[in-house]
Amino acid sequence: MSNYTDIIFTSDDGLRLSARDYAAGLQANAASGHVAPAHLPAHLPILCLHGLTRNAADFDEFAPRIAALGRRVLALDVRGRGLSAHDPQPDNYNPKVYAKDVETLLDNLGIERAIFVGTSMGGLITMTLAARNIERIAAAVLNDIGPVISARGLARIAGYAGKAVHPASWGEAAGVVKQINHCAFPDYPDREWDKWARRAFAPDENGRLRPRYDPNIALSLQNGKLRPTSLGARKAFRALTSQRPTLLVRGVLSDLLEARQADWMRRAAPLMEYVEVPDVGHAPMLTEPEAFDAIVRILAKLV
Repeated sequence: MSNYTDIIFTSDDGLRLSARDYAAGLQANAASGHVAPAHLPAHLPILCLHGLTRNAADFDEFAPRIAALGRRVLALDVRGRGLSAHDPQPDNYNPKVYAKDVETLLDNLGIERAIFVGTSMGGLITMTLAARNIERIAAAVLNDIGPVISARGLARIAGYAGKAVHPASWGEAAGVVKQINHCAFPDYPDREWDKWARRAFAPDENGRLRPRYDPNIALSLQNGKLRPTSLGARKAFRALTSQRPTLLVRGVLSDLLEARQADWMRRAAPLMEYVEVPDVGHAPMLTEPEAFDAIVRILAKLV
């Protein structure tokens, strides 16, 4: 039995999109076994946005733990990923369109403001929304991403994103995700790679395992639409961090947000909070104690 409800909604251009809705209230905290009391007072909801080739399932351990603290948590399948439809116009796979989809979801649910948790591409979407309508953002967690990132990490992601991979078994699928991500999670046991594989792949109508994303999403990386190197991106970042509580989470082993890029962000945004996750690269899962505790601390400051 799932601990969330599937939300299906339609984008402004008619695409069928999906999100997971984790209700605040009586849920077990996976880390401590604590059970939060039901009927907790209403708080600002959390909106989780995943990375380029990922989907809402990335937050299947983080989201219930936050919901147990009394916050409604939404996790969006960005168009072309997870249960959301593939876009027949690949040019729509860009942060501006994604940000508009986020606004549509919030509008449909009657949510004026939310706390954004953006991993990698999800952080770019958050900054894009900050540039167009910062009033929707109450606070933000940028997970291993910023307006300045490393060409080394981009090259690694471009090396696998959109490539046709059809593993013959779940064991082979686990091997695929391990091969791609072992550099970022060198201490992961086999059970974690199996869980990751089941987030990343799904059987098609013929029972063959396929990635849970449209291969065309990689075009946005290849044509530069996911490279936040413009003055506009830096301006959006400064606006976000100066006007809203912001936490930057960085994996110490990250090849996308290296120490020098994080240092630039901290100088540019002196009000931004910062935490590093040891022994993890791009991008932390946010259930690591360092990341999770920092997020809980920032949530405690917000109604």
